[in-house]
Amino acid sequence: MRRSRTPDLVVGLDVGTTKVCVVIAEPAPRGTLNVIGVGTAPSRGLRRGIVVNIDSTVEAIKTAVGEAEQMAGVEVSGAFAGIAGGHIRGVNSRGVVGITGKNHEVSEADVERVVEAARAVNLPQDREIIHVLPQSFVVDDGDGVREPIGMSGVRLEVEVHIVTGTVTSVQNVIRSVNRAGLAVQDIVLEPLASAEAVLFDDEKELGIVVIDIGGGTTDVALLRNGAVWHTVVLPLGGDHISNDIAIGLRTPTADAEDIKKRYGCALTALVPAEETVDVPSVGGRKPRQLSRQLLSEIIQPRVEEMFTLVARELARAGFQDAATAGVVVTGGTSIMEGVPELAEGIFDQPVRRGVPIGVGGLADVIESPIYSTSVGLALYGSRSRAPGESGGVGVGSTPMGRLTRLVTGFLGDIF
Repeated sequence: MRRSRTPDLVVGLDVGTTKVCVVIAEPAPRGTLNVIGVGTAPSRGLRRGIVVNIDSTVEAIKTAVGEAEQMAGVEVSGAFAGIAGGHIRGVNSRGVVGITGKNHEVSEADVERVVEAARAVNLPQDREIIHVLPQSFVVDDGDGVREPIGMSGVRLEVEVHIVTGTVTSVQNVIRSVNRAGLAVQDIVLEPLASAEAVLFDDEKELGIVVIDIGGGTTDVALLRNGAVWHTVVLPLGGDHISNDIAIGLRTPTADAEDIKKRYGCALTALVPAEETVDVPSVGGRKPRQLSRQLLSEIIQPRVEEMFTLVARELARAGFQDAATAGVVVTGGTSIMEGVPELAEGIFDQPVRRGVPIGVGGLADVIESPIYSTSVGLALYGSRSRAPGESGGVGVGSTPMGRLTRLVTGFLGDIF
């Protein structure tokens, strides 16, 4: 197995439906990171965020990691891997325990016990917990407590957000990364990673929705008061837009993808009437010239559908008015012209494109929504692990071991 020359290196590995993206970074002062290597490779082994072909996925991971290692001039042995897919479920839960510490002071053991109580939710056998994310604590009658350790009381409560996924989907991601020669240091939900990379602290406090539109999935996270309150992964993404273009313009799928990237616009009103697009035909027929507005008329309904589903999901969970600071769209599909403007119309909120912020090194290389998840995974990894810690999650491991580390890491991070 490959070994990194510097044990402190953090690797973010975004195994996506259309691409695998790897970021190698080294810790910098004040909790930031310097990116020293970036690698991408086309991904063909996933469908809608779920691994369907391990061999293809392993090849893509190896290619992307090799490219990043070459750029960084180091070899890496482990990575923080992202997970998405329609199997992801998020639920809020509460836990209550009595405070047992000396003089009824809240100790670290009390915090661990109350979080353990909150995670005791009934789960089907085929699901496992990926994250337990504390939102706020209550000590006796004092609610909204962020750091309860050291406070006096007799009763400690916690509100948490629990993220679960199917065991097989999680294991297939771990197995693919392991077979590519890397240990999995943790599995992280991709919208949380993206939020880590693209949000400012004041947005997390006020309330913000992050919508990461990838190739196969649209990943959503709602943060407020500095904590995660809602997560959802919708099995709909940029590939669906490409398929719509391929069918609507009768052009090969690869050409449809290229047309989408070069000429796509999510809002027909932004396209000048006289602009045209060269469209390759199928079956050896001649290319045709079509109006760019016609292309936009195919794209707009699909993007509208994505944002409408997100808005509906937030309303269903009772969070339609929680995002005071608005919406951030990120991921490859958000690069398309007109996406923020269309989202503003649907959410009736200010919308901006999210790119990774607060990282140094190759900052200009990764200044694109495409790298939000992989940079976020590296940031998440550096903040959730103890300095100098290494090791990995094996194929047969349970989430229990990493839970304690994640909870304490998250407490340090959020509170």
